[in-house]
Amino acid sequence: MTEDDIIYYLRKNTDQKNREGMARFGINASNAFGISMPLLRELGKKIGKDHKLAVELWKTGYHEARILSSLIADPALTTPALMNKWAKDFNSWDLCDQCCMNLFAKTPHAMDKIKEWNDSPDEFVKRASFSLMATCAIHRKEWSDGDFENFFLLIEKHADDGRNFVKKAVNWALRQIGKRNRRLNKSAIRISEKLLKFDSKSAKWIAMDAIKELTNSKIQSRLKS
Repeated sequence: MTEDDIIYYLRKNTDQKNREGMARFGINASNAFGISMPLLRELGKKIGKDHKLAVELWKTGYHEARILSSLIADPALTTPALMNKWAKDFNSWDLCDQCCMNLFAKTPHAMDKIKEWNDSPDEFVKRASFSLMATCAIHRKEWSDGDFENFFLLIEKHADDGRNFVKKAVNWALRQIGKRNRRLNKSAIRISEKLLKFDSKSAKWIAMDAIKELTNSKIQSRLKS
């Protein structure tokens, strides 16, 4: 499929009801067609990996075209410069998270970008740092406990960031790291208890929500087994 074929397909499948729903969930729908993720994933599988096409689709600026870019781009060909360029274009939490899950977490640059983007003043670039932490906690089985324990310092440092899309990503990262294994679970709970003492509404919210999930009987039972 060509770029024109894909944009035609997206326009043809525009769903105004879904588009309105996106806005209700805090998704920037100003340049969106309202295409569901299952449909985008199906299209991505049909296209397969096509890095050049992914780059061209991103340039269109369409929301779903950019998510599709993250599905068909080749992690091995995704450079740090391209990651920075795309991250600067993030204007919605779902685009940020889809890029992190579908592409960025699979590149050899994920660790570097977690550390680099952590101090970004841009809300969605900073979110990408913690979204990457969360997705790598799920998918990067080769990373050590020590790698993830180092992230606790970053979580502590930025837990007082009250911006909605940042604090939710910090919470997500803390929870996912804490669900990786028993050792990290205990460490994540300990960090959460520390955050509870911070003079910050954001830090307290992150901590309480994380503790609630990480001490859940189902989570504890899975980790013990």
